[in-house]
Amino acid sequence: MYFAIRRIFDALISAIALIVLSPVLLIIAIAIKCDSKGPVVFKQLRIGKNGKNYYMYKFRTMVPNAQNMGTGVYSFKDDPRITRVGHFLRKTSLDELLQLWNVVKGDMALVGPRSPVYGHFPEYDTLNDAYKRRFSVLPGITGLAQVTGRNELLWDEKVHYDNIYIDKVKKYGPLFDIKVLFLTVVRVFSMSDVSETQENMEKNEAMKNSQQSDADNAPVSQNESTAVSQEENTAGAAEENTLNTEEKTASTAEAAASQSTETVLDEATVSDSITEECSQKQNENQKEIVQ
Repeated sequence: MYFAIRRIFDALISAIALIVLSPVLLIIAIAIKCDSKGPVVFKQLRIGKNGKNYYMYKFRTMVPNAQNMGTGVYSFKDDPRITRVGHFLRKTSLDELLQLWNVVKGDMALVGPRSPVYGHFPEYDTLNDAYKRRFSVLPGITGLAQVTGRNELLWDEKVHYDNIYIDKVKKYGPLFDIKVLFLTVVRVFSMSDVSETQENMEKNEAMKNSQQSDADNAPVSQNESTAVSQEENTAGAAEENTLNTEEKTASTAEAAASQSTETVLDEATVSDSITEECSQKQNENQKEIVQ
């Protein structure tokens, strides 16, 4: 019930915030255009609630096509792909402001688990229960994992805090969301933990491969086993019917051939009998003529 009510308030607050902050958004857009070539807005495919994909919007902080350069979606300290304006936007988290539009659209909430980048996270259907649970609510612009450790945390740790958030918000409702929003403001002003580390990237990639491997090696479910068994039984029955049909056809052909042979023999016997009778009559006629 709380999540339905919160959705209305999130949309209203985000719409008002976009209007109030429109001068700031315009200044950021002009700064990005003056600083580097490329679009002002960067959109990225993310995994949302219940595994549904959506496009997240941000102000562009890197050179165009940065995802296909260097370390891809991972960004470390002093990353050469980040623009001058981009460094400032990332430190202040102002690049995230456009996600207010995602909240208005219903893709996101103000507070919730952070959505991962599609293609750089295990497939939703392959996730274990703990990982899937974090996708049971709308992803947020900020969340408990972000105010706890942000990029310091591994995905396993983020999932742990995300599930704690779900339990807490169900218990305390808006009070816990307000607490997370307050801690977010503190975190933003601290300007810490903006970049990721090489160690975390390697561990997260290992987690992704492990989840995929577990899914590939998972035992066949009872329904799948039953379906396979039914297919095998159907194939066996069809093969047996085919063999029976072939045996019947062969038997019928043999019987027909036997009957045909018997008929020919009978006709030959009758023909021989008639010929013998005619010969006897001919002999008798010749005897009568002689006499």
